[in-house]
Amino acid sequence: MLRVIALSLLVGFGVSCVAFVASTVFLHRGLAHKAVTFKRPVTETFRLLVWITTGIRPRQWVAVHRKHHAFTDIEGDPHSPVLLGWFTVQRSNVALYRREARNGETLGRYARDVQPTRADRWFYDHALVGLTLGVATLIVVFGPLIGLLAAFVHVNLYLGGSAAVNAVAHHFGRRPYPNRAGNLQWLALLTAGEGLHNNHHAAPTSATFALHGELDPRAPLLKARAGERARLVEDRILEGGRARAVLVLESAREVSATFGEGRTVRVLLVGGRVLGRRFLDGLHADARLLHADGKVLDAGRDPTLFAKPSPRARV
Repeated sequence: MLRVIALSLLVGFGVSCVAFVASTVFLHRGLAHKAVTFKRPVTETFRLLVWITTGIRPRQWVAVHRKHHAFTDIEGDPHSPVLLGWFTVQRSNVALYRREARNGETLGRYARDVQPTRADRWFYDHALVGLTLGVATLIVVFGPLIGLLAAFVHVNLYLGGSAAVNAVAHHFGRRPYPNRAGNLQWLALLTAGEGLHNNHHAAPTSATFALHGELDPRAPLLKARAGERARLVEDRILEGGRARAVLVLESAREVSATFGEGRTVRVLLVGGRVLGRRFLDGLHADARLLHADGKVLDAGRDPTLFAKPSPRARV
């Protein structure tokens, strides 16, 4: 019996590791933030893994996560521990996610670039089918007892770890950047890097979450371009303190400003010249961004939603 329990724990943990890697690399860094691009075979592999290990519909996950970034810890955030309490988010994360994922307005506004495909309609939109195939695979490979126990272990690890990213990592941890998320290395090891949440909210389109010597376990899977690490060049610029920080991702020359209400505006620069603007939630900025050399750049008005930036990593 001890052997059965030990093997079930090991297999369940292994499946959760696969699920966390697929979630962070494909759903989060790839689809939601466009920080990574994939070749077609890699994309299809990730879609299959997400389907049979989590049952998540990618466009729903993308929409909920982008809305979280648009309204981080303010009214409108689908799962803010600041508004609801971190224990409530930890306990009810699945319910909070499902409620927002079923909101047609959220899907239409935040995932308009992730349109359903024929494969989605036939396979990937049917979550229970994917999960059943995943459990059936475990039963066939390891037998009914170990397969079912491993599935039980995986469900608890994956749901608990994902909830902790939204709850614990938005309440505890180191904060090298001025946002309410925290960096928790132990959680990052469990969730393939997601626990480095303060770094992620400071530089959402960075393909790596390790910006200060931390360990981002997904690193071997991505070939990040040189100079991708974020460098803090200004700390509190803008009139009236509206912007809390400006980051420069040296490879893409991207300046990212996080505004006081938790909304983010990004301006792509080359030699101080504005090339393009991307506004989370299509917000119209009413403040001005300052480049590192002190030149004032008008953030202006731009209705563009999630225009695709130059990729910083490719798999």
